[in-house]
Amino acid sequence: MSHVIVPEGYRSALSLYETQAAIDLIKQTFQNDLSHALNLKRVSAPLFVDGSSGLNDDLNGFERPVSFDMLETGEEAQVVHSLAKWKRYALARYHFPVGEGLYTDMNAIRRDEELDNLHSVYVDQWDWEKVIREEDRTLDTLKETMQRIVTAICVTLERLKWEYPQVKTTLRRDVVFVTTQELEDLYPDKTPKERENLFLKEHRTAGILQIGGRLKSGAPHDGRAPDYDDWDLNGDIMFWNDLLGCAFEISSMGIRVSPESLEKQLKLAGKEERRQRPFHQALLHGDLPYTIGGGIGQSRMSMLLLGKAHIGEVQSSYWDPQTRAVCEQAGITLL
Repeated sequence: MSHVIVPEGYRSALSLYETQAAIDLIKQTFQNDLSHALNLKRVSAPLFVDGSSGLNDDLNGFERPVSFDMLETGEEAQVVHSLAKWKRYALARYHFPVGEGLYTDMNAIRRDEELDNLHSVYVDQWDWEKVIREEDRTLDTLKETMQRIVTAICVTLERLKWEYPQVKTTLRRDVVFVTTQELEDLYPDKTPKERENLFLKEHRTAGILQIGGRLKSGAPHDGRAPDYDDWDLNGDIMFWNDLLGCAFEISSMGIRVSPESLEKQLKLAGKEERRQRPFHQALLHGDLPYTIGGGIGQSRMSMLLLGKAHIGEVQSSYWDPQTRAVCEQAGITLL
């Protein structure tokens, strides 16, 4: 059974009918604001990729992709975890110039995902990627981009509340940045998740920077695959969720690996055999542009802005019978 938190006295501010219309408003408004904020164009993207291509995102490195064999060819295809690597390949193939990028609707099945108020086996997000210059591979570039995304989210919330004044969600626009090592130094006796909760409760909107490498304690703050984000130049955008009383991740993003940082991180992760995959060879040979990119959760955003208690209130997915029973008793309507 998945773990469900039921906020005391919870009732949705919107009816089921209003919720569907509000989700549409959020998605239409935000993707327009995002494309203008980051200079992005919408493209089509695959639901699955060749399992041997190296294009699938390995996330934290242990998740199992959903795969199937194609009758016509006998080859294995994998449902994408995300499009972190495919987007960089697409930018090169489509000849996007420096300063421009793409975004797309990404749908995935993450079979090993935990099930709770924030997590689902079904994942929907805006995946985006933008071409940058080598000299733009800096923390300042990352921070500015994260702030632009947060501003677009807050503008979307203002538009939502104008249409649905019964929505009472409040967000802080200004992002407070902190590295994972600074978090460990601040709260050395806490777990990574506890550190995020303490920091976000105080600051409300944060960019958690430099995720994947080992901290002074010897353990990473969280896992990151070694072959898409540069561990020194990545981060998560988080808000404080008043309803659930926790740090709420809305986006994982980063400046992507250079040939040099790819070599370094593959060695640190013990994944050097990946060098032989087509994607990695193209990157090591300098055939792919320098980029920054990430994923922004669509259902996560709808849940946060609408003040929903469970992600199943804004997306149709699978929930075990016990979870459905608990939610029904608590007045949480799962789609």
